Amino acid sequence: MAGLKSLAKDTAIYGLSSIVGRFLNYLLVPLYTAVIPAASGGYGVVSNVYAYTALILVLLTFGMETGFFRFANKQDEEPTKVYANSLIFVGGLSLIFVVLCMVFLHPIASLLEYPDHADYVAMMIVVVALDSFQCIPFAYLRYKKRPIKFAAIKLFNIIGCILLNLFFLLLCPWLYKVAPSSVDWFYDPDYLVGYIFVSNLIMSAVQMFFFIPELRGFSYRMDKVLMKRMVAYSFPILIFGLVGILNQTVDKMIYPFLFDDRHEGLVQLGIYSATSKVALIMAMFTQAFRYAYEPFVFGKNKEGDNRKMYASAMKYFFIFSLLAFLAVMFYMDIIKYMVARDYWEGLSVVAIVMGAEIFKGIYFNLSFWYKLTDETQWGAYFSIIGCAVILVLNIWLVPTYGYVASAWASVAGYGIITLLSYFIGQKKYPVAYPLKSMAVYLLLAAILYVVAKEVEIGNFWLRLGFRTILLVLFVSYIVKKDLPLGSLPFVNRFVKK
Repeated sequence: MAGLKSLAKDTAIYGLSSIVGRFLNYLLVPLYTAVIPAASGGYGVVSNVYAYTALILVLLTFGMETGFFRFANKQDEEPTKVYANSLIFVGGLSLIFVVLCMVFLHPIASLLEYPDHADYVAMMIVVVALDSFQCIPFAYLRYKKRPIKFAAIKLFNIIGCILLNLFFLLLCPWLYKVAPSSVDWFYDPDYLVGYIFVSNLIMSAVQMFFFIPELRGFSYRMDKVLMKRMVAYSFPILIFGLVGILNQTVDKMIYPFLFDDRHEGLVQLGIYSATSKVALIMAMFTQAFRYAYEPFVFGKNKEGDNRKMYASAMKYFFIFSLLAFLAVMFYMDIIKYMVARDYWEGLSVVAIVMGAEIFKGIYFNLSFWYKLTDETQWGAYFSIIGCAVILVLNIWLVPTYGYVASAWASVAGYGIITLLSYFIGQKKYPVAYPLKSMAVYLLLAAILYVVAKEVEIGNFWLRLGFRTILLVLFVSYIVKKDLPLGSLPFVNRFVKK
């Protein structure tokens, strides 16, 4: 019991730090869209560069996080030796990456079509190398069961990055106007996008100091036999991770190349990326569910067959995903102020992006059949298929239909692999999901969404009130059918009284 309580506590801390971190990062979107006009394409540059760094981060870590956990927990291996070899491999790979990229910096910048801003590329090369190396000390903190330090470093980095962004993007421009001499020795008012990367670079460098205790006290000696085994184990995880991250970033990587006018591509990408952030609520819900559900499933699997419980978990995930969808869409009149007005034209993709997030969450739920049966190769197959669908549809449709096509490509990609995972999973590991009940919820949510969209009410407050009533109807149905209040211990106490 003590072990389960410890697991629950650690999971909550890791999950909370990640979710809070994502939310705090989201608060930068209003700032970026306020200071970077949509027509400049500046936010498109930020989205494009960060898409590449996300892919390179997976490449440089090489699946060694999982490899470290696997070998550090082997009885015949010394954990500090495994840790040292993980640091040597990822650190060496990151160093080689930085050296090669700096030698060929200008050709790389030209290839990415940033010939006039090789400095952007250089900064993010160093950032991604530092972040890759730091993934191993972060893994070591998890291994040593130190979630507080793990979460504290993560949150410090994010808060520091936010403060630096506020300094460079708000305070410095103000000082430049009222007291130029105080900042003109280092501040360039035309370098706004660059300061976003500067902020990231500073915090990634500062973060290294927190890992000094985790980087000393043991011998840095390479064990060739151990290293070979770890690389062989981690390589398939690398491939799986690369395909997975491509599913999320490939549209933002290729987007500027799909237009004859690259600037127009960056403008559209900036609008698409900014307004897609509104769907972060769904992504946060999915991630919170994942942190809680993953240890739950593997823990329950030890107790025996719990397929009915897995089916119920899927149902409740689906129900509350639809609730999150309706809440965001019904209160879009308020939420839209999270981005500047010149980005509002992209709000039409929010519902589509949230649909893709729902499919992603369902797919995550379904994925446990191949994890529990040790047939993880199916995860790789599905990821490759999803990536191919998203890539092909973006190349085919984006030049004609713009960012709306990118949003629908994500829905198609995740929708197809969700269906494949379901039908193949029902043969390999049958679970009686309550499809009829879920279909009723989907139909009800669709009807309420259409009613809210089609009924035109000019007055802001009346429109908000009407949509609130519709949301209450959906919640009431949930309570009546699947979440009776009398069954909740706290409420039941008062009902009995």
